[in-house]
Amino acid sequence: MSTPPGYQSPTVSVAAALPKRSVASSVLIVPVVSVGDDDPTATVVAGSFLPDAAVREIEAALKALGAKGGSEQLTRLVVPSLPVGSVLAVGLGKSRDEWPAETIRRAAGAAARSLSGVESVLTTLSALDLEAAIEGLILGSYRFSEFRSTKTAPKDAGLRRITALTPDTKSATKDAAARAEAIATAVATARDFVNTPPSHLFPAEFAKRAKALGDAAGLEVEVLDDKVLTKDGYGGIVGVGKGSSRPPRLVRLVHRGGKGRKPTTVALVGKGITFDTGGISIKPAANMHHMTSDMGGAAAVIATVVLAARQKLPIDVIATVPMAENMPSGTAQRPGDVLTQYGGTTVEVLNTDAEGRLILADAIVRACEDKPQYLIETSTLTGAQIVALGSRTPGVMGSDEFRDRVADISQSVGENGWAMPLPEELKDDLKSTVADLANVSGSRFAGMLVAGTYLREFVADGVAWVHIDVAAPAYNSGGPWGYTPKGGTGVPTRTMFAVLEDIAANG
Repeated sequence: MSTPPGYQSPTVSVAAALPKRSVASSVLIVPVVSVGDDDPTATVVAGSFLPDAAVREIEAALKALGAKGGSEQLTRLVVPSLPVGSVLAVGLGKSRDEWPAETIRRAAGAAARSLSGVESVLTTLSALDLEAAIEGLILGSYRFSEFRSTKTAPKDAGLRRITALTPDTKSATKDAAARAEAIATAVATARDFVNTPPSHLFPAEFAKRAKALGDAAGLEVEVLDDKVLTKDGYGGIVGVGKGSSRPPRLVRLVHRGGKGRKPTTVALVGKGITFDTGGISIKPAANMHHMTSDMGGAAAVIATVVLAARQKLPIDVIATVPMAENMPSGTAQRPGDVLTQYGGTTVEVLNTDAEGRLILADAIVRACEDKPQYLIETSTLTGAQIVALGSRTPGVMGSDEFRDRVADISQSVGENGWAMPLPEELKDDLKSTVADLANVSGSRFAGMLVAGTYLREFVADGVAWVHIDVAAPAYNSGGPWGYTPKGGTGVPTRTMFAVLEDIAANG
């Protein structure tokens, strides 16, 4: 998958042994553990690729330095008997029989983040979990420097080559490595979109970049401009975009992978607010710059449908992506205005900062016209998500069975989605005195669930659907951790792709 100019994924290969010739510029990443409370000394695991003498050398050096193998603890060593410039020991915590994939992924990410100026790594983390190690290394090495001048831009090329040491190099192993590389690159694509500033990623430009990615992947691409949106009755998208000098767009990306007369079809919908001031209901100035991430759902959806095409998933995947900029101006919609969503539902706009649900409702109705069996929608929708679940846990709402399935898959891939209810009584909070619905409730409670309840009104009967609120998880405003940098995270790209794979395999 090609990405915007700021990032190029490292190339990945697999090998069954260390190189015979010395590669002084390479770093070997080795996992270590703490044996236990009685013996906290760090011990090498997955050491079968290393000579016994080298293992003893590493463990002696770790002991001399007081390294205990704690989770993501990093220790750089020189081991003369190995054909690499240095060894980076990364801690996995206490010894255990099996390692969760997320532990390996985070350890690999922490290791990669520490290796500034290193272009080539080898690792034995891959012997514990090949795909998790590759994903962690690629995502941990991610950087975004497109807008830096020579004064502050990185002086090195970043991580360019990853060699994963594995018990064999059969075609199945190579395929698994390639799959992990593709997934991580898709996440990087979503990150690049989120990290691109709104001065350079407004609706028309966002649509242009999405089309370029879709064309390159062989997708069917359709872009609706503001004139077509107005003519066709997309009142939510048009209403939100009225305050900006940069008009809205709707992008449709279609992967035709299904077979038979009635192929399984999955609809993807993602919120693409390229910048959100709140409109007339303007946000506080503090941290408003984080609203460059308000198109994180759209970014993940675009990356996911392109990945589905590149991985040749045997289902139809249709992405419907609304894009708008929410600005205050003399032409902006006002609190108290009534708009008509695509499909005919009238909505009283009580708060112009609850704009995401307005553009999503249009897109959901359009997506349901394709008669999908499943619909996955994701958005940086509510501050209430952060209040309820914190900065790293997406809220998953929707049809009970599909909601639980998606939440379980999200947890299995390390994105940690959590199932949330949509109580029926919340619909009463969205009653309007002048229209079919109001876009917000009069209560300050259950804001995340109220937003999900609003979106439910636009899902066609019989469609299994989920809404994934990633208001905080899509953008890390704190310090980096594991394989997650500051800025765009790419969540929930891995969740959505894993769900698509699960549907392709199990229906």
